[in-house]
Amino acid sequence: MTTDVIDDGVTLTDRAARRIARILAKDGKATALRIAVEGGGCSGFSYRFDLTDARADDDVVIARDGAMVLIDPTSLPFMAGSEIDFVDDLIGQSFQVRNPNATASCGCGTSFSI
Repeated sequence: MTTDVIDDGVTLTDRAARRIARILAKDGKATALRIAVEGGGCSGFSYRFDLTDARADDDVVIARDGAMVLIDPTSLPFMAGSEIDFVDDLIGQSFQVRNPNATASCGCGTSFSI
């Protein structure tokens, strides 16, 4: 599996890039998937995924194979070294962030603690 690497070591897998590109093409309005870390969730922090056409000057951008991911500078330190993947298994389909900084997470896969 090939990944694109940006500053702070955040990577985007081939599967995630392909899925994001398909979602953006189908949506027709959004130009990127924004991933943010916010307070809340079962474990203290949670990931938020939003389609957007708004890019801030200080956003970190991962662009690859027709996919664009935006991460705001406040969320980036919480995601340093993470891998963004797309998983399609018996339980369902979802984007997953494999975060080496997370010390715990809950079963939903979007909530974590550091």
